[in-house]
Amino acid sequence: MTSNLPRRRAERRGLRLWPVGTVLTLTFAGAIAVAAAVFFAGWDLLGAQGLKPERRLTSSTLFDLVKLSFGVVAGAGALVALVVAYRRQRVDEDGALRDATRLHTERFTTAVSQLGEESAAVRLGGVHALAGLADDAPTRDLRQTCIDVLCAYLRLPYTPEADLPSGDADARHAYLALREVRHTVIRLIRDHLRLAPEHPHSWQGHDLDFTGVVFDGGNFSGAVFSGGRVDFRDARFSDGMVDFGFARFFGGMVHFNGAVFSGGTVHFDHAEFSGGTVTFISAEFSGGTVAFDHAEFSGGTVIFRGGAFSGGTVRFDRAECRTVDFVDARFTGGTVDFSDADGVAPSGLVPSGGQPLPNGLSLPQAWCPPTR
Repeated sequence: MTSNLPRRRAERRGLRLWPVGTVLTLTFAGAIAVAAAVFFAGWDLLGAQGLKPERRLTSSTLFDLVKLSFGVVAGAGALVALVVAYRRQRVDEDGALRDATRLHTERFTTAVSQLGEESAAVRLGGVHALAGLADDAPTRDLRQTCIDVLCAYLRLPYTPEADLPSGDADARHAYLALREVRHTVIRLIRDHLRLAPEHPHSWQGHDLDFTGVVFDGGNFSGAVFSGGRVDFRDARFSDGMVDFGFARFFGGMVHFNGAVFSGGTVHFDHAEFSGGTVTFISAEFSGGTVAFDHAEFSGGTVIFRGGAFSGGTVRFDRAECRTVDFVDARFTGGTVDFSDADGVAPSGLVPSGGQPLPNGLSLPQAWCPPTR
C-alpha cells in the first residue's frame, strides 16, 4: 500500500537570513533616514529660519551633548538588540517548523502503513489518523498530501456488490468491510468541506482527485466546493445512493467528465451551482436515477455538453436554470425530465428548426418551440 500511494513533498522554502552586518548597516541607515526626515519635517513645520551660534561652549551645552551621545549609543544598542532578537525569533520559528514537520512525517508514515493492513478496523484507524494529521499539518502542502492519500485510497481497484461472485460469503464480508472504510473516507472529506473557509480545519480550496473512483454510496450532502480542483472524471456511480444534496458549487472547477451513472441514485437535490464551472462533458447516464430536484443553477456554468442520455432517469424538478449547457448532448433512451423546471432553457437543449423533442426528453411548455 505504501509504495503505491503518491507522496507530495512539502514545498517549504528554507530559512533565508541576510548577514548580520548587512542587516545592521541597513537598519542604521534606515534609522538615520527616518530621523532626518522627522527632523527636517519638524524644522519646516516650526518655521525655524536658522540657529543662533554659540560663541562659547557652556556647561549646559556640554551636558546636552553628553546626553545626546549617550542617547545615540543607547539607540544604537536598542537597534542591535532588536535585530538580534528578530533573527533569533526567526531561527526558533524555523526550528519549531522543522520539528513539527519531522513529527508529522513520522505520524504520516504510521498512518499510511495502517491503510495497507488486512484488518478493516486498523484501516479505519489509519483513515482517521490521516484526517487528524491533515488538521494538524504545519503547512498547507502537508495537509494536501494527507488529502491526496485519502483520495488515492478511494481510487484503488474496487469491486462493487453487484459484481461479487454469487453465494461467496467471504467475498461479501470483505466487501462490506472495505465499503465501510471507503464510506468513512467520503464522510470525513464531506465533514471538512462543510466547515467555513476560515475554520482552521476546513478543506475548502484544496484539490480532491476522485478520478475513476467507483461510488456505491457515500454522502457529500452539504459539502461546499469553493475552490481548488475537484475531479470526478471517469468515476462510476453504479449502486447505492450518493448524496450531493444541499451541496454548494462556487469557485474553482468540479469535473464529472466521462463519469458513468449506471445504477443506484445520485442526488443533487437543493444543490447550488452559483459560481465556477461544473462539467459533465461526455458523461454517460445509462441507468439509475440522477436527481437535480430544486437545484439552483444561478451563476457560473454547468456543462452537460456531449453527454449521452441512454437510460435511467435524470430529473430537474423545480430546478432553477440560468447558465446550463446541453450542446451536442445525445438522447437515445431513458427519461430526462425538465417539465417542472424554471428559468431559462439550457443552451443546446431545445431542438432548432421546429424539430420534435427526442424521445424521453420533457420540457416546460414555455421552453418548447412553437408548433407549425
